[in-house]
Amino acid sequence: MAELEGKKIQKPSDTAAQIGEADTWLDKLKTLVRQNKLAAFSAVVIIVIALMAVFAPHIAPYGYLEQDLVNRLQAPSAAHIMGTDELGRDVFSRLLYGARISLVVGIVPTVVAMTAGTVLGLVAGFYGGKTDYIIMRLGDIMLAFPALLLAMVFMYTLGGGLMNIFIALSVTEWASTARVVRAQTMSLKETEYVEAARSIGVKKPKIMFRHILPNCIPSLIVLFTLNIPSAILSESSLSFLGVGVQLPDASWGLMASWGKKYLFSEPWLPIAPCIAIMVVVLAFNFLGDGLRDVLDPYLKEQ
Repeated sequence: MAELEGKKIQKPSDTAAQIGEADTWLDKLKTLVRQNKLAAFSAVVIIVIALMAVFAPHIAPYGYLEQDLVNRLQAPSAAHIMGTDELGRDVFSRLLYGARISLVVGIVPTVVAMTAGTVLGLVAGFYGGKTDYIIMRLGDIMLAFPALLLAMVFMYTLGGGLMNIFIALSVTEWASTARVVRAQTMSLKETEYVEAARSIGVKKPKIMFRHILPNCIPSLIVLFTLNIPSAILSESSLSFLGVGVQLPDASWGLMASWGKKYLFSEPWLPIAPCIAIMVVVLAFNFLGDGLRDVLDPYLKEQ
């Protein structure tokens, strides 16, 4: 035992391990591009939409709040490629700025919820007993309610606004991640390398975050790409119902809500944001499916 403690234990963070891991991830990326063209194309679509959102002030032909009442409800034309709304605002410009809100709402609450869910799942799966029981029963309570309904309760309680959407979606989305990480932790904590780490006195938090968590990352990446479209749909639904993003901000759900009354007279108003939502959600789902095929070891064994 003394000899083991005196020797330097090779860690995955060593240079050779890092090079091997980089090669592995590069190979997986090549496999994704080669085997799943739809997932690769979806990744390109997501990157393009993200770049358009970031550079919206430079791409948008008009300001998203700029009104032109003389040219209100204009059909798509060279001046306004997606027409104008009831206040004469350019629909294409508002779509570009709305992409910012959709992507931010899709990513930020997902990161917060998955971080909390990962930590709670690690603790529940590793320690077990009462700790596991309390965390998982709380997760069951969260999963017992439809996520959108629970988010609506939070929004009606806290009020509309982007920050409150972050809070509502973060609180309602952590449980699914916790269940996935807990299941993997319970399996991984019985492996030989974890037992070896215990035998030489490695502390439990270090075992969880240094030895178990890295093996959960592939599943978390897949879960991340699948949770983002869920958050985007939730934000769009909340804004459509009037409890999400508030005017004058540009949100795809809010644009669809205000445009629905013009569905039969000026159909471009509700259809344009709905198509934008559909494209982004499908792109993330196709990308998530492709990553799952490449990264999920359990699926590959079946």
